[in-house]
Amino acid sequence: MTKQFWRLPLAGIACAAFIAPAQAQAQVRDAVYRGTLVCGNLPFAQDPTRAAIEVKLTGNEGPYERPVHMPIRTKIAGKETGTAKVDGDKISLTGGWKSEKDSYEAAYSGPFVRRSAKLTGTQTWTHDGKSFTRTCTGAIQRPLAAFLPKEKKKSGQ
Repeated sequence: MTKQFWRLPLAGIACAAFIAPAQAQAQVRDAVYRGTLVCGNLPFAQDPTRAAIEVKLTGNEGPYERPVHMPIRTKIAGKETGTAKVDGDKISLTGGWKSEKDSYEAAYSGPFVRRSAKLTGTQTWTHDGKSFTRTCTGAIQRPLAAFLPKEKKKSGQ
């Protein structure tokens, strides 16, 4: 019977080896993701079809923003803002933008693959009382884990 006691510590070590990587994988998504969204043209504007996007994830959610160019390419009219939510390996972004006479609601979603996500979605615009919908695609990516900020240890640890 005493010969089998050595198995118990080995079983604990084996369990810890499987649990630790899963926890580390969940925590590594906490980062700032940057990328680009490419959207279709609007009939009333010369806005660029490509714009930067930034998503700040902490836990399973966080804010996102991207610039809105209206009515000409060189002028930034504001920022589209919204919320990103992660459910398993899927991310969903919902938000919008509003000015005095123009506005839109946006929804994008897509799968996570390692340290990036591919996004597809739509923007539903209101301009001069008319509604326009355009599709968007793009991707966001976080830096390699080695380049993420390190967590600060609390004093006394």
